[in-house]
Amino acid sequence: MEQLSRFQKLVAAAKRNITEISAADAKKQAEAGAAILIDVREEEDWKEGHAHGAKHLSRGVIELEIEDEIPDPKKPIICYCGGGSRSALVAESLQKMGYENVRSLAGGFRAWKDAGLPTAES
Repeated sequence: MEQLSRFQKLVAAAKRNITEISAADAKKQAEAGAAILIDVREEEDWKEGHAHGAKHLSRGVIELEIEDEIPDPKKPIICYCGGGSRSALVAESLQKMGYENVRSLAGGFRAWKDAGLPTAES
């Protein structure tokens, strides 16, 4: 059995503390205005394509900018990255900051695209 890297261990620990959501459920909630979809990937990834209707706050700045973008800690937030690891770390971090309803998109943007959900480019 292969040893997990330190990053994989960190992600696994974060996933025990957060809730993941499917791409289909994330799309439904975002379209209904019931949640804000946030892409936490790097700017280059965002420009190449992202979930339709998502906001961009990369993992490197989200903790600094989240209160300006989403001041209400009760507002539902769904974070996603490429595969679901970085967004799990972000979801855990936002919870530690007092955000009460944060989810991470299981499988990330790959799962979104694999489900045939709408994308956009910047």
